[in-house]
Amino acid sequence: MKLLVINGPNLNMLGIREPEIYGERNYASLCAYITDAAAEAGVSCEIYQSNHEGAIVDKIQEAYSKVDGIVINPAAYTHTSVAIADALSAVAIPTVEVHLSDVTKRESFRHHSFVAPIAKKTYMGLGFEGYKKAIRYLTKNED
Repeated sequence: MKLLVINGPNLNMLGIREPEIYGERNYASLCAYITDAAAEAGVSCEIYQSNHEGAIVDKIQEAYSKVDGIVINPAAYTHTSVAIADALSAVAIPTVEVHLSDVTKRESFRHHSFVAPIAKKTYMGLGFEGYKKAIRYLTKNED
């Protein structure tokens, strides 16, 4: 089984950007955590990060018939990108949405997700652990 993990804008700034919300660990530590979680679940994964909506759409389209599942943290694009939602819908790859923070407890504009209706499940407010839960969900190791 192969998974694609997509991280959206500003996640490359982990550890610098608002550590009181996102924690003090950096993006490299997130990638290591994801890689370890995938290995523990017995799957391979590719990790991709972009600050550009079109690049994320391209990556989702490229995944068609090449991966078995997508874990996506669309970050700010969660609340604005119909294009990312449409791409996920078009490829019909089982997808789990992840957010480091609990977006429902933040500013009201963050409460709507264009990805949630397409995603099989959403994990939020669990920090890095949300990625592990998403991987385990896609590999049928956890609900």
